[in-house]
Amino acid sequence: MSIKIAIVEDNRTVREGLAFLVGNSPGFECVGQWASGEEALDHAPKIKPNVVLMDIGLPGMSGIECITRLKEILPDTQVMMLTVFEDDDRVFQSLSAGATGYLLKKTHSAQILEAIADLHRGGAPMSSQIARRVVEAFKKSADPPSDVDALTPREKEILGYLANGFLYKEIAEMLGIRVDTVRTHIRNLYEKLQVRTRMQAVNKAMPNRPISPFLKFPPRPSSDSK
Repeated sequence: MSIKIAIVEDNRTVREGLAFLVGNSPGFECVGQWASGEEALDHAPKIKPNVVLMDIGLPGMSGIECITRLKEILPDTQVMMLTVFEDDDRVFQSLSAGATGYLLKKTHSAQILEAIADLHRGGAPMSSQIARRVVEAFKKSADPPSDVDALTPREKEILGYLANGFLYKEIAEMLGIRVDTVRTHIRNLYEKLQVRTRMQAVNKAMPNRPISPFLKFPPRPSSDSK
Protein backbone atom coordinates (compact mmCIF):
# COMPACT_ATOMS: atom_id res chain seq x y z
CA MET A 1 0.00 0.00 0.00
CA SER A 2 1.11 3.55 -0.73
CA ILE A 3 2.21 5.86 2.07
CA LYS A 4 -0.50 8.50 2.50
CA ILE A 5 1.10 11.93 2.78
CA ALA A 6 -0.32 15.35 3.60
CA ILE A 7 1.48 18.65 3.14
CA VAL A 8 1.14 21.79 5.29
CA GLU A 9 2.95 24.64 3.52
CA ASP A 10 1.85 28.23 2.94
CA ASN A 11 4.05 28.81 -0.12
CA ARG A 12 1.89 27.68 -3.01
CA THR A 13 4.79 26.93 -5.35
CA VAL A 14 6.56 24.79 -2.76
CA ARG A 15 3.32 23.08 -1.71
CA GLU A 16 2.30 22.17 -5.23
CA GLY A 17 5.85 21.06 -6.07
CA LEU A 18 5.88 18.68 -3.11
CA ALA A 19 2.41 17.41 -4.01
CA PHE A 20 3.58 16.73 -7.57
CA LEU A 21 6.72 14.95 -6.31
CA VAL A 22 4.75 12.76 -3.93
CA GLY A 23 1.86 12.10 -6.27
CA ASN A 24 4.10 10.99 -9.11
CA SER A 25 6.38 8.70 -7.12
CA PRO A 26 5.56 4.97 -6.81
CA GLY A 27 4.62 3.95 -3.28
CA PHE A 28 3.54 7.45 -2.26
CA GLU A 29 0.17 9.18 -2.37
CA CYS A 30 -0.64 12.84 -1.66
CA VAL A 31 -3.96 12.82 0.20
CA GLY A 32 -4.07 16.47 1.24
CA GLN A 33 -2.31 19.81 0.94
CA TRP A 34 -3.11 22.85 3.08
CA ALA A 35 -1.75 26.36 3.44
CA SER A 36 -2.23 26.70 7.20
CA GLY A 37 -2.23 24.74 10.43
CA GLU A 38 -5.88 25.56 10.94
CA GLU A 39 -6.80 23.92 7.62
CA ALA A 40 -4.71 20.88 8.51
CA LEU A 41 -6.52 20.42 11.82
CA ASP A 42 -9.87 20.69 10.04
CA HIS A 43 -9.15 18.13 7.33
CA ALA A 44 -6.40 15.77 8.51
CA PRO A 45 -8.59 13.84 11.02
CA LYS A 46 -10.92 12.87 8.17
CA ILE A 47 -8.08 11.72 5.90
CA LYS A 48 -5.76 10.21 8.54
CA PRO A 49 -2.48 10.53 6.63
CA ASN A 50 0.45 8.29 7.53
CA VAL A 51 2.94 11.16 7.29
CA VAL A 52 2.55 14.94 7.40
CA LEU A 53 5.21 17.24 5.94
CA MET A 54 5.02 20.37 8.10
CA ASP A 55 6.43 23.84 7.56
CA ILE A 56 7.17 25.96 10.66
CA GLY A 57 6.57 29.52 9.44
CA LEU A 58 2.85 29.28 8.70
CA PRO A 59 0.36 32.15 8.80
CA GLY A 60 -1.64 32.20 12.01
CA MET A 61 -0.88 29.04 13.97
CA SER A 62 2.77 28.02 13.72
CA GLY A 63 3.77 24.59 12.45
CA ILE A 64 5.07 23.70 15.91
CA GLU A 65 1.74 24.49 17.57
CA CYS A 66 -0.05 22.56 14.83
CA ILE A 67 2.06 19.46 15.57
CA THR A 68 1.06 19.53 19.23
CA ARG A 69 -2.64 19.67 18.41
CA LEU A 70 -2.41 17.24 15.51
CA LYS A 71 -0.67 14.57 17.60
CA GLU A 72 -3.47 14.78 20.17
CA ILE A 73 -5.98 13.96 17.44
CA LEU A 74 -3.87 11.58 15.34
CA PRO A 75 -1.22 10.05 17.62
CA ASP A 76 -0.21 7.45 15.00
CA THR A 77 0.42 10.02 12.26
CA GLN A 78 4.12 10.79 11.88
CA VAL A 79 5.18 14.40 11.35
CA MET A 80 8.32 15.50 9.55
CA MET A 81 9.34 19.14 9.58
CA LEU A 82 10.33 20.47 6.17
CA THR A 83 11.56 23.98 6.74
CA VAL A 84 14.28 26.57 6.18
CA PHE A 85 14.86 26.99 9.92
CA GLU A 86 17.82 25.20 11.49
CA ASP A 87 18.28 27.11 14.75
CA ASP A 88 18.38 25.10 17.98
CA ASP A 89 15.20 26.57 19.47
CA ARG A 90 12.93 25.63 16.56
CA VAL A 91 14.55 22.22 16.13
CA PHE A 92 14.05 21.22 19.76
CA GLN A 93 10.58 22.77 20.01
CA SER A 94 9.53 20.76 16.96
CA LEU A 95 10.90 17.49 18.33
CA SER A 96 9.39 18.15 21.76
CA ALA A 97 6.03 18.87 20.15
CA GLY A 98 6.01 15.43 18.53
CA ALA A 99 7.88 15.67 15.21
CA THR A 100 9.90 12.54 14.46
CA GLY A 101 11.84 13.90 11.49
CA TYR A 102 13.42 17.22 10.55
CA LEU A 103 14.59 18.11 7.03
CA LEU A 104 15.70 21.38 5.51
CA LYS A 105 13.91 22.53 2.36
CA LYS A 106 17.15 22.45 0.41
CA THR A 107 17.12 18.66 0.75
CA HIS A 108 17.13 16.88 -2.63
CA SER A 109 13.79 15.47 -3.80
CA ALA A 110 15.02 11.87 -3.79
CA GLN A 111 16.25 12.27 -0.21
CA ILE A 112 12.88 13.69 0.86
CA LEU A 113 11.12 10.60 -0.50
CA GLU A 114 13.66 8.32 1.16
CA ALA A 115 13.19 10.16 4.45
CA ILE A 116 9.40 9.82 4.24
CA ALA A 117 9.73 6.08 3.70
CA ASP A 118 12.22 5.82 6.56
CA LEU A 119 9.91 7.76 8.88
CA HIS A 120 6.99 5.52 7.96
CA ARG A 121 9.07 2.43 8.78
CA GLY A 122 9.86 3.76 12.24
CA GLY A 123 12.98 5.82 11.64
CA ALA A 124 13.74 9.39 12.64
CA PRO A 125 15.36 11.04 9.59
CA MET A 126 17.15 14.36 9.99
CA SER A 127 19.27 16.52 7.76
CA SER A 128 22.94 16.10 8.72
CA GLN A 129 23.15 19.71 9.94
CA ILE A 130 20.20 19.15 12.27
CA ALA A 131 21.55 15.85 13.62
CA ARG A 132 24.85 17.56 14.43
CA ARG A 133 23.08 20.32 16.35
CA VAL A 134 21.09 17.76 18.31
CA VAL A 135 24.24 15.85 19.22
CA GLU A 136 26.03 18.99 20.40
CA ALA A 137 23.05 19.98 22.53
CA PHE A 138 22.92 16.57 24.18
CA LYS A 139 26.58 16.69 25.06
CA LYS A 140 25.77 19.68 27.26
CA SER A 141 22.69 18.14 28.81
CA ALA A 142 22.56 17.33 32.52
CA ASP A 143 19.56 15.00 32.52
CA PRO A 144 20.25 11.77 34.49
CA PRO A 145 20.64 8.43 32.70
CA SER A 146 17.86 5.87 32.88
CA ASP A 147 17.83 2.14 32.15
CA VAL A 148 21.11 2.32 30.22
CA ASP A 149 22.36 -0.91 31.82
CA ALA A 150 19.49 -2.76 30.13
CA LEU A 151 20.99 -2.11 26.70
CA THR A 152 22.89 -4.88 24.94
CA PRO A 153 26.47 -4.22 23.76
CA ARG A 154 25.21 -3.92 20.18
CA GLU A 155 22.48 -1.44 21.19
CA LYS A 156 25.07 0.65 23.04
CA GLU A 157 27.34 0.56 20.01
CA ILE A 158 24.53 1.73 17.71
CA LEU A 159 23.57 4.43 20.19
CA GLY A 160 27.13 5.68 19.95
CA TYR A 161 26.85 6.02 16.20
CA LEU A 162 23.51 7.82 16.56
CA ALA A 163 25.12 10.24 19.01
CA ASN A 164 27.76 11.08 16.42
CA GLY A 165 25.16 11.84 13.75
CA PHE A 166 25.59 8.76 11.56
CA LEU A 167 22.73 7.75 9.25
CA TYR A 168 21.09 4.33 9.49
CA LYS A 169 22.62 3.27 6.20
CA GLU A 170 26.10 4.31 7.36
CA ILE A 171 25.73 2.40 10.63
CA ALA A 172 24.64 -0.71 8.76
CA GLU A 173 27.64 -0.53 6.43
CA MET A 174 30.15 -0.07 9.26
CA LEU A 175 28.69 -2.90 11.35
CA GLY A 176 28.10 -5.22 8.39
CA ILE A 177 24.39 -5.63 9.09
CA ARG A 178 21.17 -4.74 7.27
CA VAL A 179 19.50 -1.36 7.63
CA ASP A 180 16.34 -3.10 8.86
CA THR A 181 18.41 -4.75 11.60
CA VAL A 182 19.71 -1.32 12.65
CA ARG A 183 16.13 -0.06 12.86
CA THR A 184 15.14 -3.04 15.02
CA HIS A 185 18.00 -2.38 17.45
CA ILE A 186 17.03 1.30 17.63
CA ARG A 187 13.40 0.49 18.35
CA ASN A 188 14.50 -1.87 21.12
CA LEU A 189 16.84 0.63 22.75
CA TYR A 190 14.15 3.32 22.56
CA GLU A 191 11.78 0.99 24.43
CA LYS A 192 14.38 0.12 27.07
CA LEU A 193 15.29 3.76 27.65
CA GLN A 194 11.61 4.75 27.57
CA VAL A 195 12.20 7.43 24.94
CA ARG A 196 10.77 8.22 21.52
CA THR A 197 13.54 10.12 19.76
CA ARG A 198 17.25 9.96 19.01
CA MET A 199 17.68 13.15 21.02
CA GLN A 200 16.14 11.70 24.17
CA ALA A 201 18.08 8.44 23.88
CA VAL A 202 21.47 10.15 23.57
CA ASN A 203 20.53 12.57 26.34
CA LYS A 204 19.94 9.72 28.80
CA ALA A 205 23.17 7.98 27.89
CA MET A 206 25.49 11.00 28.00
CA PRO A 207 24.83 13.15 31.10
CA ASN A 208 27.42 15.71 32.23
CA ARG A 209 30.27 14.40 30.12
CA PRO A 210 31.36 14.71 26.48
CA ILE A 211 30.89 11.01 25.83
CA SER A 212 29.85 7.93 27.75
CA PRO A 213 32.55 5.23 28.14
CA PHE A 214 30.56 2.64 26.20
CA LEU A 215 29.99 4.93 23.21
CA LYS A 216 33.03 4.11 21.08
CA PHE A 217 33.07 4.72 17.36
CA PRO A 218 35.49 5.82 14.65
CA PRO A 219 35.52 9.53 13.77
CA ARG A 220 33.09 10.56 11.07
CA PRO A 221 34.95 11.17 7.78
CA SER A 222 35.36 14.82 6.92
CA SER A 223 33.96 16.13 3.65
CA ASP A 224 37.54 16.68 2.43
CA SER A 225 38.32 12.98 2.71
CA LYS A 226 35.33 11.79 0.68
